[in-house]
Amino acid sequence: MKPLHIILTCFSILLTSPVAYGESRDWHLIFADEFETDGPPNPDIWSAETGFSRNEELQWYQLENAQVKDGHLVIEAKKENISNPNYISGSDNWKLNRPLANYTSACLKTYNNFSFQYGKLEVKARIPDPTGMWPAIWTLGDDRRWPACGEIDIMEFYLSEGKPTILANAAWPSASMYPPIWDVVKTPYSHFLAKDPEWGEKFHIWTMEWNSDSISISLDDEHLNTIPIANTEQPDGFNPFHQPHYILLNLAIGANGGSPSETSFPQRYEIDYVRVYQLEDNAKSD
Repeated sequence: MKPLHIILTCFSILLTSPVAYGESRDWHLIFADEFETDGPPNPDIWSAETGFSRNEELQWYQLENAQVKDGHLVIEAKKENISNPNYISGSDNWKLNRPLANYTSACLKTYNNFSFQYGKLEVKARIPDPTGMWPAIWTLGDDRRWPACGEIDIMEFYLSEGKPTILANAAWPSASMYPPIWDVVKTPYSHFLAKDPEWGEKFHIWTMEWNSDSISISLDDEHLNTIPIANTEQPDGFNPFHQPHYILLNLAIGANGGSPSETSFPQRYEIDYVRVYQLEDNAKSD
């Protein structure tokens, strides 16, 4: 257990909350960032990716696009040109053959600062919904490279079959590693707008409850997906969902998000808080 965990555990609070099967359980807060201090994200909790990262997305990630202001973490997507210092003319690697990035954004993660095994993750956020935006709340396992590490997508928002969609997913390696196996539930964005036309202007709470048997994902107490993890064990006996995971918050541009060419910038992805709870009977943190 790292010092940050010790401090947070000493000040943990007890609350009662419903779990996936309607049962009341006692949860203890072991980690929280309420984003109360203006300025850069707390470096004792968050690190930032730099450059092109994944999925042939358009944005250049940089810490400057993430700031805490007025009680929220704000990840801002901007349309601006950034020179690629890794550019190699003629390279067949997409991270190297682009002389410029035309967009910037941020990806923050708790890697090497905080991870947890089993429990409840809550994130209250307001997501940008114009075409081209791909905000996410997700986790990756501490051990092994992707997809062997395991991935849990508590929230992704992007275009699926040309329509805005909110996704709740998990991924793990197949017997041959690639392509990975995905357990995906897609809920049309229109489902939420039908309940509240101003849904996109408000903050919402995404929750992931994870134990040794399953991962359950919900949005504002509406169940989205439950992923059983009995069959995610790898041939050598390693199970990516029986290990600690760390948290990622990011706003990607393009790729699955669609073309941002008709979208105005900047766009803001706002996070009100990130909280992790555990039950005493299965509390495991790293």
